[in-house]
Amino acid sequence: MNVKLWTIAPMMIGALALTGCQTADLPKQISQTINMPTVVVNLDSDSDGVLDELDECPGTPYNIVIDKRGCPHSLLFGENEFMMEARAYYDENSSEIKSEYYEQLDNAGKKMQDHLDAVMHIEGHISKREDNSDNQTLSRYRVEGIKNYMTTTSAHDKKTKKSVKAKA
Repeated sequence: MNVKLWTIAPMMIGALALTGCQTADLPKQISQTINMPTVVVNLDSDSDGVLDELDECPGTPYNIVIDKRGCPHSLLFGENEFMMEARAYYDENSSEIKSEYYEQLDNAGKKMQDHLDAVMHIEGHISKREDNSDNQTLSRYRVEGIKNYMTTTSAHDKKTKKSVKAKA
């Protein structure tokens, strides 16, 4: 019993002492301004690896190779030789080009207009989930759809090479 008293008594005295220290008189309080460090957030909204403030081509589609400016990469090999990539993804078992890919295809068409002797190579693929019985036809329709779009907007039909790949 004596040990309990010696243990409880200091705890009670400490609790009472701390209770009296909880509030200070308002007139005695001093207003204080604290300089908090500011955190600057650098955004890359299209996740292409180039910050938005430096990105010259915002909204770059996913899975496209870009240059240091954030624009789709075009490789210049010689004076009139270059390679440019544009990708379009389709709904399952569909060959209709989604409107979200028109800008990419239009940019490729503009590049073709700058290099009138350029040759366009189009490949069509399907996914593993798509209907295997008619996969060659679906791939071909996708290639033809891109070719027709490019022909009607900017590119020349005779400069198009097509490649149909039915396996994913």
